[in-house]
Amino acid sequence: MARFIAFYLPQYYPTKENDEWWGKGFTEWTNVVKAKKCFWGHNQPHIPADLGFYDLRLAETREAQAQLAQEAGVEGFCYWHYWFGNGVTILDRVFDEVLKSGSPNFPFCLGWANESWTNTSWKKASAFVKSGTLLEQVYSDEDYVKHFYAVLPAFKDNRYITIDGKPLFYVYRPLNIPDATHFIEIWQNLAKENGLKGIHFVGMCFNTSFHSATTGKFVIPKLDEAASYYKRILDMGFDAVNARGNARAEYKISGSWYPVFKELINRLFKFHWNSRYNIKKINKHIFVPEDRWENVYPTILPNWDRSPRSGKRATVYTHSTPEAFEEVAKRAIEVVKDKAPDHQVVFIQSWNEWGEGNYMEPDQQYGKGYIKALRKVLSNLYNYGR
Repeated sequence: MARFIAFYLPQYYPTKENDEWWGKGFTEWTNVVKAKKCFWGHNQPHIPADLGFYDLRLAETREAQAQLAQEAGVEGFCYWHYWFGNGVTILDRVFDEVLKSGSPNFPFCLGWANESWTNTSWKKASAFVKSGTLLEQVYSDEDYVKHFYAVLPAFKDNRYITIDGKPLFYVYRPLNIPDATHFIEIWQNLAKENGLKGIHFVGMCFNTSFHSATTGKFVIPKLDEAASYYKRILDMGFDAVNARGNARAEYKISGSWYPVFKELINRLFKFHWNSRYNIKKINKHIFVPEDRWENVYPTILPNWDRSPRSGKRATVYTHSTPEAFEEVAKRAIEVVKDKAPDHQVVFIQSWNEWGEGNYMEPDQQYGKGYIKALRKVLSNLYNYGR
């Protein structure tokens, strides 16, 4: 049976840092409710239904989320994990409480969002602030050890998602780590020293890039293959790749030069416009033959609309419906069905990224439509929940 794992954003409660950077009481909901329509027929703002504008400090909310995810057939959540180095963390309260309380009794793994935070995406009050780095991502051997022992209790929790008997650890920006192979070796050794079989490392990979894998110089992305992109991650020592095929799909629809042209116009004339794609066309191109490799885990999206965060700079997928999600979920299962049972992993981007219009949770437009769509697919193929 396909293993659907949904990314989970813990940005729905106020923190000291966000109060300072964006204003008292800021959470992701601040972006969601202020979203405006950017073009005729644009569906904004997106308003939550069953769970409302929740506060993730409430255990009842987290329990309700897990129940809905289980109803859909999601195996577990991949909680975004923010470790910036030197022991600096943020937004860790939600997962810490899940881990320590034992509730909800729902599988999970961690996704290391290893990139610096800047203030270029959002507004503070009504005025733009000077661009700059809020939290810098740094790396060191000493910090790798501290980081490992910080997450070791999670790895040993019986709810932690494993592949081949090893806890799954997801890395968002594998190419940002100065020597990823060295980092992986340190963690694999520490894992075995602490009674684990090892770690199953998964590195995210867009199967397109404007940078050469060998020289780092500007190149036009390859749209006819993804092997070179995937191998670059696997050769670092990652056990698997999480393929993000939507960027490639955008290039297939608009052409490889479109992002370069748009950026040039933005810089020369300070003129911005939304990039719009029909999600059915995105889904048509979202998978590549290499996604059938044993060590590649593809990604599907229920929807995508980043305008709550970026306004007219945002990319928006139109015609996002539960029916479109149902179809791409079927195709994802077809892509992974011949792999070993443990490797039939499909990532869902995401469970609750409301600021990116990228969620499965119930909303005012479709209710539990996306939840019912995935459950329908699994029920028809595997008799899930019957």
